[in-house]
Amino acid sequence: HFAELAELADLVGTSPDNLVAAIASENEEVEEIYPAFAAHDKAEALARSLEARVTEVANATRGSSRPRVYFEEWNDPMISGIGWVSELVAAAGGIDVFAALAAHKSAKDRVVSAEAVIAAAPDIIIGSWCGKKFVPARVAARPGFAEVPAVRDGHLYEIKSSIILQPGPAALTDGVREIHAHLTRWA
Repeated sequence: HFAELAELADLVGTSPDNLVAAIASENEEVEEIYPAFAAHDKAEALARSLEARVTEVANATRGSSRPRVYFEEWNDPMISGIGWVSELVAAAGGIDVFAALAAHKSAKDRVVSAEAVIAAAPDIIIGSWCGKKFVPARVAARPGFAEVPAVRDGHLYEIKSSIILQPGPAALTDGVREIHAHLTRWA
């Protein structure tokens, strides 16, 4: 099944190693969290199921226009999305405008300026402010943001941090589906 994952990685334009590592990590987590799945074949089946869900979303976006996405993990300072979020944005059919920063695990290394967001001109802004409610009106009111396509066209969305910012099965299931749902509103 790793060959299929590599094909998915090609499709969404990310490194197959990153997606393979994510699925392998999920496989290990499943074995740790669910002792009943200690039998390798059951854990492997669950990992394949998670992989299939991401593939299903990626296949649904094949041939579609790919919106530019700014994922905001925190608002003050503005922090862009972490690695797995960037990969899920790509799998869901978007282009993470700060993908280069996503490789940094430390939030302080993913701080972005308002000027950088404005220059990136995202079509969609997705906020997930680590347990606090994302407020689109606050984002829209930032100086200079009125001309950002996402703000101008009303494409500011929230995804609860519990399903996207915590590594685990929820990000690969509910998280990628929510990203995809928001991206299809843009299309």
